Amino acid sequence: MAPNTPLYRQSSEKGVPPAVALLAVAGVLTAAGLVSRRYTPDPTHPRIMRWYASLEKPASKPPDPLFGAIWPVLQTLHSIGAYRLMRAPPSPDKRSALMLWLADIALVAGWGKLFFGQRSLTGGVFGAAALVGSALGFIDRAARVDGKAAALAVPFALWSAFGGLMSEDLRERNPDLDGRDPGFWRSVRSRW
Repeated sequence: MAPNTPLYRQSSEKGVPPAVALLAVAGVLTAAGLVSRRYTPDPTHPRIMRWYASLEKPASKPPDPLFGAIWPVLQTLHSIGAYRLMRAPPSPDKRSALMLWLADIALVAGWGKLFFGQRSLTGGVFGAAALVGSALGFIDRAARVDGKAAALAVPFALWSAFGGLMSEDLRERNPDLDGRDPGFWRSVRSRW
């Protein structure tokens, strides 16, 4: 459709239709959830669960069910903000904020792969730092377009910072397990 037609101008001035925005958000969250699920330390992933259980953890760490359950809630709030931005008229700040939202969601899934999948405590710290920076960037850009969208991401940024501090604490407490799975070599030797 040519940029000078009334339909093109009208749709580009109003943002993405609600159904399209909702499908986009649902698709992104579903894809990220599937990736994250692959690296969850639970009985369906016994090697990951054993490695995570072997880490020395601080007494201040929240219970695992709470720590894991809060991420989907915070990602959903953050994504409601992204939905609001998708509905807003086009602008460079909107475009930047939405790219940062995608980065945030991808970084959460990527963090799971680094920390749990690769057993990289150091990688988890760097991933968490990138996540906090991206989340703060989203808040800054989104606030220029829609203050409510920005506010919806604040809990996500705060929890990401807390998660980053927890990642660093785990890295400092467990230098011998950074990038190593002690159970892996025992299982290999037992097969021989």
